[in-house]
Amino acid sequence: MAAYDRLPAPLRAWLQEAALPWSAQSCQRIWQAARRDGLSPEAALARLDAAERKTLNRSARV
Repeated sequence: MAAYDRLPAPLRAWLQEAALPWSAQSCQRIWQAARRDGLSPEAALARLDAAERKTLNRSARV
């Protein structure tokens, strides 16, 4: 829970609405990579949305 509490507020809000049970570590890894790439917080969240869609689509095909 401490890892979740240390996440940025926009990321915590995204996790609350996520369709999948993401770990704080997984989300933080994607978030930090997006921010290192120079993306805004909104664009970083869009990257998380894309990762989630990709995972859901992959699961639907199995």
